[in-house]
Amino acid sequence: MVDSYVFRYMREEDIDQVLEVEHASFTTPWSREAFYNELHNNKFAVYIVLEEENQIIGYCGTWVVIDEAHVTNVAIMPGYRGKKLGEALMTKLMSIARELGARSMTLEVRVTNHVAQSLYRKLGFQNGGIRKNYYSDNQEDALVMWVNL
Repeated sequence: MVDSYVFRYMREEDIDQVLEVEHASFTTPWSREAFYNELHNNKFAVYIVLEEENQIIGYCGTWVVIDEAHVTNVAIMPGYRGKKLGEALMTKLMSIARELGARSMTLEVRVTNHVAQSLYRKLGFQNGGIRKNYYSDNQEDALVMWVNL
């Protein structure tokens, strides 16, 4: 049940655990420096973590610029997938973005990642276009998706 989990804003001391989630989730994971810079040097960045018993099992982030939020990443540890936690994370992120004045939200997702696309559609996102060769690991295209908040 999602009620047994804790959502909170990411802190610098969370980076090690977030990197574990990142490395378990992506073929080209972000570096420690990237997360540090997001937390300390990007005034547009907002990151939240999802914890169970003080262990980070998921996180997501967005940049809120004027009235638009751009999702940077969403990840759940493999053993916790399929439990609607990604949906809960995205719903929380959308709510925070709305509170910060965002009127729309966008993201990119691999064209082959049908599970994520299905989640985003469930949350109201619609297809907005294709970014050719977007992913550096294999030049896969990204589907751009948008939702009005």
